Amino acid sequence: MAGSTFGERLKVTTFGESHGEAVGAIVEGVTPGVELDEAYIQVQMDRRRPGQSSVTTPRKEYDKIRILSGLFEGRTTGTPLCIMLDNTDMRPSAYDDIKSMYRPGHADFTYEKKYGVRDYRGSGRASGRETAARVAAGAVARKLLEHRNVKVLAYTTEIGGIRCGTFDPEVIESNVVRACDPAAAERMVKRIKELAAKGDSCGGIVECRISGVPAGLGEPVFDKLDAELAKAMLSIGAVKGIEFGAGFQAAAMLGSEHNDQMDASGFQTNHAGGVIGGISTGADIVFRVAVKPTSSISVPQRTIDTGGNEREIVTKGRHDPCICPRVVPVIEAMACLVIEDHYKRQAALLDN
Repeated sequence: MAGSTFGERLKVTTFGESHGEAVGAIVEGVTPGVELDEAYIQVQMDRRRPGQSSVTTPRKEYDKIRILSGLFEGRTTGTPLCIMLDNTDMRPSAYDDIKSMYRPGHADFTYEKKYGVRDYRGSGRASGRETAARVAAGAVARKLLEHRNVKVLAYTTEIGGIRCGTFDPEVIESNVVRACDPAAAERMVKRIKELAAKGDSCGGIVECRISGVPAGLGEPVFDKLDAELAKAMLSIGAVKGIEFGAGFQAAAMLGSEHNDQMDASGFQTNHAGGVIGGISTGADIVFRVAVKPTSSISVPQRTIDTGGNEREIVTKGRHDPCICPRVVPVIEAMACLVIEDHYKRQAALLDN
């Protein structure tokens, strides 16, 4: 399927649908001889899996991975690495009543217009279930980046209009919304539950910080590092916007304020978010993404059916009232894939 492969030197192809037999990823370009096992990847899968808290979907997918190829005696072989996850808790019958209607906010209408056919069972390829394969592939890239002393950390900074006021990396994995402010996290959880009780949903903002990347990564002019990260993030179905460093606030700043001046110790500020001219500066790469409210809600909405008739629709099923908590590991995974790919592209450049 066109559009299902990402990357140049580290290439990832995902496959599978939400209510199909399985989802998975094929990762090509993996450095040979790297120690890797299923348990390492499973740590990241457990962070993304459904049913992990009171503010996520109750769908019970344990996301136990199987590595089918590319691994021998605990080390990568350099050949394509195939990772598969069986779907075990599918309920396609939940969509029988609305299979002829287009759900607002979903890709039902656009997929049918593009392909002339669509999988109405939980959105098929357009489902958030596809991101499980990304997290598995991203874990492989994370392992490669560990050898480069690169760290990738994402966390929630806003949900439902409630913003974090402090930053404590130690609390991110200790609260169910993965927020960097424990006090704000409590208010976020309360807000999500209030909306869920009404059958509604909310969105938020997730920030990602990549540390340890040296100056010099990025491929101008069309494959700028920030452009590649932006493409990776916007390929996630729930993400509707991205900004780096000062981001949209730069529009209100003066050049003398926004420019990252330098002294003998390096950059004095990081308004650029660690990327200038599409190339990493050596400072932390910092970006934020806007995560839309979950489209599947039980509030009655207006739509049309496949015959063009106006209808009222209520989406039933098991859905996250807020996507932010489970999209955090997906964002990290995509960031890992981009950074490792550009390390390999830089190495190829220097070998010429």
